[in-house]
Amino acid sequence: MSTQRTLLIIKPDAVGKHAIGEILSCLEGEGFIIRALRMEQLAMERAQEFYEVHKERPFYGELVEFMTSGPAVPTVLEREDAVTHLRAFIGETDSTKAAPGTIRAEFGTDVQCNAVHASDSPETAEREISFFFPS
Repeated sequence: MSTQRTLLIIKPDAVGKHAIGEILSCLEGEGFIIRALRMEQLAMERAQEFYEVHKERPFYGELVEFMTSGPAVPTVLEREDAVTHLRAFIGETDSTKAAPGTIRAEFGTDVQCNAVHASDSPETAEREISFFFPS
């Protein structure tokens, strides 16, 4: 199996809880290598563009509003099977249903304030990484 990169965003709720360091430490402890990261306050237009795939979903407006409510920390992570491994490691989208020990169970509170976003496929990871880190 080859190394792979994926995108994780520490969302405004987790940033507001001062959980950036703890989340990054958990990721490194799980074998992820941090290849790039920065803090960014998403403008409305950028958030709309990033989540355009959900534009027709009923939660789109609330998601965009939430993601622009405070700073977020987009992060490029690398390891073997990064996309699949990260998705399992962060847990269910709804933090109340996430398995104990997962990022979302530990740092999230519900389906929206779920601490992190993670790419759902290698193709999505490529697109999302280039969105935040164009070089």
